[in-house]
Amino acid sequence: GSPWENGYIESFNGKFRDELLNGEIFTTLQEAKVLTAWWRRQYNHLRPHSALGYRPPAPVVIKSPIAAAS
Repeated sequence: GSPWENGYIESFNGKFRDELLNGEIFTTLQEAKVLTAWWRRQYNHLRPHSALGYRPPAPVVIKSPIAAAS
């Protein structure tokens, strides 16, 4: 798809780039993996998201009836 069809992914990619990738120089693949995992945890478990009433997405998904059914 195009960026116009994948707005949520483009938003995520922009935040990932601005908040992590543009501010780090990774010296090893392991360092990149560790910092990416740290950033992803912050993004999904701690950071408030306006579309979710300023709650982080992970707890919302865990409580979702759709997530519970699968």
